[in-house]
Amino acid sequence: MIITIGGPAGSGTSTTSHILSEKTGIPYISAGDVFRQMAREQNMDVLKFSKFAEGNIKIDQEIDQRQAELAREADDLIVEGRISAYFVDADLKVWCNAPLDVRAERISQRENKSIELAREEIITREASEAQRYLDIHNIDINNMDVYDIVINTHAFKADSVAQIIVKVTEVIRCQQ
Repeated sequence: MIITIGGPAGSGTSTTSHILSEKTGIPYISAGDVFRQMAREQNMDVLKFSKFAEGNIKIDQEIDQRQAELAREADDLIVEGRISAYFVDADLKVWCNAPLDVRAERISQRENKSIELAREEIITREASEAQRYLDIHNIDINNMDVYDIVINTHAFKADSVAQIIVKVTEVIRCQQ
């Protein structure tokens, strides 16, 4: 089964993907990990690299191509990334979300920075990404039509979010 999991920064997509992978034995790949690795390769932090990527569509295309190719070659794979659902032929496409303040708090704890700074960085990063997605792929990141389910990750613990996805995959398998 191929599953995509997308969502804004701090919404829990990485945690959900990791737990889901453990529960199902399905491996996962992350667009965020690829993006951060590319930023490190350029000796930039994520914000600087995000701005750099605005003028270099090859960065986004490389991430998208790597994920799509890996999914085509796999029988089972969890593909985690903001817009992976648009490029990966998946059996299930999931969008995770949480309120901005919740996401800022999660990022501040994860990255050891103030909530205010995390909030500002989220707003800057999301504006940059939204513009890039629109310019490069003609994707409106706020349009949820491509997703099969949308989950408010603030309403559930991470383990429960993964369990919801497991239950949905069971339904899908029964319908195939």
